[in-house]
Amino acid sequence: MGGQKKSKATGLWPTVKPFVNGGASERELVVLKMRKRKEKAGYNLLFSCFASEMGIKAKKAMKKNLKKASSQLVASARKTEAADFLPLEGGPGRKLPEQKPIEDKATVLYIGRIPHGFYEKEMEGFFTQFGKVKRLRIARNKKTGKSKHFGFIEFMSPEVAKIVADCMHNQLLFEHLLQVHLIPPEHVHPKLWRGFNYRYKPVDSVQIECKRQNKERTLKEHKKLVEKIIKRDLKRQKKIETAGVEYECPEIVGSIQPAPKKIKFDDE
Repeated sequence: MGGQKKSKATGLWPTVKPFVNGGASERELVVLKMRKRKEKAGYNLLFSCFASEMGIKAKKAMKKNLKKASSQLVASARKTEAADFLPLEGGPGRKLPEQKPIEDKATVLYIGRIPHGFYEKEMEGFFTQFGKVKRLRIARNKKTGKSKHFGFIEFMSPEVAKIVADCMHNQLLFEHLLQVHLIPPEHVHPKLWRGFNYRYKPVDSVQIECKRQNKERTLKEHKKLVEKIIKRDLKRQKKIETAGVEYECPEIVGSIQPAPKKIKFDDE
């Protein structure tokens, strides 16, 4: 044991063969442990020197790759945080619930350029071939009750409404191109279906004019009316005279009304 020496090339202790005959004493075991530790230290020193001399470029490349990877990870983490977390004042952010895509639940359709004669009964009979009609309304004039050539229709299911919009848009009907569009539920006016079953009664303008002409007038109203008639008649006579036509217009009967007599009662 005492005769062994370090090698000049490596500076390490030579390996020791295990004792075959008689085993080893405690002193020899301690010496063996010390030699093993020195050998490990020598190998580590050689490896570090080799890496420092031969792998400088590789180290630089590795550092660059690590920096790029870390920056990409930070950017992706920020994006996910912005998308999945809601910052709160005075506390950590909480994860937002996953929002499902909004389903198309539009059941109301706008119908424009409705031709004359294609009204409530006709429309209901036509559109029931696609599906069940819930409500139907045509915009009408409140005074005359005539159609304004646009209206709204509601179906029970959104699938049927979508099929109707796809099939009937720009459909030629009585020389009119129907305009059919889906209305999103948030854009439907809350008063759209108010009084949709009401049927407008057309106003009889002839009857109204007859009542206006035949109403009972006071003396002042009658006098004013007669003055207007005489004024128009004088204008007509002047036009006839300027045209060189000799014609005497007859007098208007009832133009002069006698003044009401004042009755005096004798005092008894």
